[in-house]
Amino acid sequence: MYEDNKSSDMRKLFYLLVAALMLIGCAKSNSDRMKQHLTSNGDSGLSSVSPQDGLIIRIAEIEVNDGYLEQYLAAAHNVGTKSVETEPGVICICPMQVKEQPNTIRIVEIYRDSASYQAHLQTPHFLDYKQGTLHMVKSLKLVDTSPLAPEAMPLIFKKL
Repeated sequence: MYEDNKSSDMRKLFYLLVAALMLIGCAKSNSDRMKQHLTSNGDSGLSSVSPQDGLIIRIAEIEVNDGYLEQYLAAAHNVGTKSVETEPGVICICPMQVKEQPNTIRIVEIYRDSASYQAHLQTPHFLDYKQGTLHMVKSLKLVDTSPLAPEAMPLIFKKL
């Protein structure tokens, strides 16, 4: 039982660290757009936004089939960039490749609320990405998360 709890705690810590690193790694060119999304009613950040207010933070864990890696990376880059640039409720979509396992992709997704996420799922660029990559994806797991230090999120984006 001790090992199960310890493993669970280590997994939670791992996801927190991965999420923080991925957030910092979001493209600098999108940082102004992200800061704009994080600012509401003249506020300077997420100080008034908590997970209870509807912020959705998700990590997509994807394994790409052999032979499709370059095509998948291009598609993931395109949908992430287009989503952040054109969708007001998309705060961050940051695809990353695991260095030691090139066919393993992690994508940090942050949406202002559920309505923003649902709207994202209906956009032409997302639908094209989804349909165009179905045969490329060996496995997909969506992991919903909650920030352990939501008050630190505005600081992460200010550093970009």
